[in-house]
Amino acid sequence: MTHAMLKGSNVPLDAMAVRAVLRWSPGTGVPVVDASALLLGHDGRVRSDEDFVFYNQPRHPSGLVRRLPKKQVGDELTDAVEANLAALDPSVDQVVLAASSDGASFHHVTDLRILLYDAAAADGEPLAVFEIRPETGEETAIICGELYRRGGGWKFRAVGQGYPTGLDGLATAFGILVDETEEAAADAAPGASEEATVAVAPDRPLPPPPALPPTQPVAQPAYGYPQPPLPSAQPPYGYPQPVSSPRPAYGYPQPAAAAAPAPDPNFRLPPMGPQFIRP
Repeated sequence: MTHAMLKGSNVPLDAMAVRAVLRWSPGTGVPVVDASALLLGHDGRVRSDEDFVFYNQPRHPSGLVRRLPKKQVGDELTDAVEANLAALDPSVDQVVLAASSDGASFHHVTDLRILLYDAAAADGEPLAVFEIRPETGEETAIICGELYRRGGGWKFRAVGQGYPTGLDGLATAFGILVDETEEAAADAAPGASEEATVAVAPDRPLPPPPALPPTQPVAQPAYGYPQPPLPSAQPPYGYPQPVSSPRPAYGYPQPAAAAAPAPDPNFRLPPMGPQFIRP
């Protein structure tokens, strides 16, 4: 008997190995749909990143949960996850069954549904069917249903909870660490990556720096005394200097260039100090 599930309803399972099949109609503008599963512990989170079964990790290390290849059934496509519930480790409390879309939101997938089969019955009728309707139309990942332990057995619940953040947002919500650095490295241009690698390669010696032309030392004049002229010396402070002969340094009386005439014997110095004229 097939149970037609409503959102939030649940049904007990007699089968201990089940196959959850997503089914939808492809077409123009319809994104690719991928099935995935998360194995959760008693705290509602994955025990490690290995508990995430999806297209890049299609098989759990235990081999008890795995993705199956996509198939075309008539005019529809299917993607499926199979789980051996009876053999799962007791630390696994739930198996979340999810769908993600690539290229557009689930608003463009008009007939998505999940069908739950007994994995031991190859051609049997589905145990349960749940028609999935996006709530906002912006969802790019949806929890379709969950398998969970109850009273020593297992049950299936129809969920239909969506995420607008895609598979990354779904995985993060259950404790998966999404490595953004790998995604950034994959998006980088190959040419830029090669160039960066060459630039920091330790086994490639750097070219020697270009040789500089030799420079001549420039002597600085000593303070307070005349200096002999140098080809690149700067003139002393405060006055332009002739090229042929250096000027004396600033601050001291210098001998005259030629002999001065004899002093006038009648020359007298004027009185010193301030002078006042009486009225």
